[in-house]
Amino acid sequence: MNDIVDSEVEKRKFRKENFPEDVEAEIVSELETINDVVRYVTSYMIENNVYLGHGTDSYWDEALYLVLCLINLDPPGDPETMNAKLTDREKRNIARALTIRVRDRIPTAYLTNRAWFCGIEFYVDERVIIPRSPIGELINNGFAPYLRKTPSRILDMCTGSGCIALACANKYSAEDVSIDAVDISEDALDVCIRNIYNYGLEDVVIPIKSDLFDALNEEDKYDLIVCNPPYVDAADMDDMPEEYHAEPELALAAGNDGLDLVKVIMAEAPYYLADDGLIFVEVGNSRLSLEAEFPEVEFRWVEFKNGGDGVFVMTYDDLIEYAPYFEQYRREK
Repeated sequence: MNDIVDSEVEKRKFRKENFPEDVEAEIVSELETINDVVRYVTSYMIENNVYLGHGTDSYWDEALYLVLCLINLDPPGDPETMNAKLTDREKRNIARALTIRVRDRIPTAYLTNRAWFCGIEFYVDERVIIPRSPIGELINNGFAPYLRKTPSRILDMCTGSGCIALACANKYSAEDVSIDAVDISEDALDVCIRNIYNYGLEDVVIPIKSDLFDALNEEDKYDLIVCNPPYVDAADMDDMPEEYHAEPELALAAGNDGLDLVKVIMAEAPYYLADDGLIFVEVGNSRLSLEAEFPEVEFRWVEFKNGGDGVFVMTYDDLIEYAPYFEQYRREK
């Protein structure tokens, strides 16, 4: 009897028709406007459980990002634009990008080569991680209330696409500031250089290939060091959604506890920071490991209004006070 009841209930369940294998044919033949395509893309992403985490937090916004960028417009788009008709060529391009986004779990920023940070557009590809740091809020606020002077020399450690360095250059007058953008990856620096030249800031932002501080001069002190290093621990690397595995592992993985680079940065930063300087370091989810391993160190954690955490700030005096706990991680040059 129960089998019969269960069978009847199953029959009455609403069944969504699966999306066709030929997404391109359906988009081209049945959809007309940008709004039509965005709605379709939204549904397709939901149905296929794509992961959001590279700049958007809703499927509609992700669909807008994909569609508008592929037709050389900026999201979110206005009502008049959203009702404009797409050409068959534009619809084919969108359909093919959507297929790759879902099938291969490639982040939208890599499909469009466009990402935004601090309201500034950047070129990105698979050689760099996609900008998404809460440090952007600090930059927009001029690092208030922590920084009480305009910095003349800034170091962006582990620069990647150069988004932090360039956002700082946009915040401060180009005539008053010099910014070193440091990364160990030549591939990442190629992307950084492209973004530097896109904004004509080659005299302000200087790309430097270096394994952390190795290629830098201790005589040149920085008023501000901003560092978003790799900080993902081994367990999180294994558990990350597929989209994150499309990003360069070099820019994410940092050993079993996620602190391999942070420990070195803390040990060596006092030799490069000005006496009245500040250092901001992002450690994300590795905050718990950092606090557990160094219980004697009083980390000052930044509170963000727009979401995000895991960023601490220290003065030069703090670095000197806690140097005994990190000195063992300093490397010989």
